[in-house]
Amino acid sequence: MDKYTPRLKEKYAKEIAPKLKEKFQYKSVMQVPKLQKICLNQGVGDAVGDKKLIESALTEMSNISGQKAVPTKSKKDISNFKLRANVAIGVRTTLRDEKMYEFLDRLISVALPRIRDFKGINDKGFDGRGNYTLGITEQIIFPEIDIDKVSRISGLDITFVTSAKTDTEAMELLKEFGMPFKNSNN
Repeated sequence: MDKYTPRLKEKYAKEIAPKLKEKFQYKSVMQVPKLQKICLNQGVGDAVGDKKLIESALTEMSNISGQKAVPTKSKKDISNFKLRANVAIGVRTTLRDEKMYEFLDRLISVALPRIRDFKGINDKGFDGRGNYTLGITEQIIFPEIDIDKVSRISGLDITFVTSAKTDTEAMELLKEFGMPFKNSNN
């Protein structure tokens, strides 16, 4: 029996890579930018007072990503925020390879269209080195989240780390995957 390959991974190998190679005139297939990892990060600032918030955030993040999330801890004491060092204040997970392509597929085809008044994602989230960060305001756009069990609506950041050298190349790569940018003329 053949090993299962995610739809977008196959699409990258068969369609996207050759198209980008031609468009940017790369000499080798190895120069073509590719998606290296997707990092999901959620800050839970109120967790300083209520430890249960971290546990529910961990469960939600694990459900969304399909892989176990880990808590992020504060590095130092900040008295203005009643914060002590080494207290859990957020959750994160990093997706690579199969899980990364699976998540990207679900994000593009299911989650993003569920955003209210969705007109496309902002193209200003690039960092200058070919990485893109997308902020999501409500975690309930993901079908894995049971709305009845959500204690509070919280957002999360999704960072796409690519091997692209420039933002233009990274944007082209993400557009080919089907990311619905606002100001693009696709």
